[in-house]
Amino acid sequence: MSEVPPELAELRNSIDNMDAALIHLLAERFKITQQVGVLKATEGLPPADPEREKEQIARLRRLAESSHLDPEFAEKFINFIVAEVVRHHADIAEAHQRGDAVS
Repeated sequence: MSEVPPELAELRNSIDNMDAALIHLLAERFKITQQVGVLKATEGLPPADPEREKEQIARLRRLAESSHLDPEFAEKFINFIVAEVVRHHADIAEAHQRGDAVS
């Protein structure tokens, strides 16, 4: 394999750093949404909040547009995350109903 040009290596290193930051941010986000799931289960609230999700999608589409990111991509990305969060919240609610400790 031929040697990678220094500029390409530098760009790839920047991408790798951004990927690591994204993973860390997602991990932090999911720690918070787990707390939300526990609170919802404790309060008897449903796992999903369609109105909140709709507002978030609109807000993130606006942010994407102002950041010159394809808003369709941003919407797909947030929909993927929200689906995972709702799944976690449903699991937490189910555990709560069984009387299992949730945290």
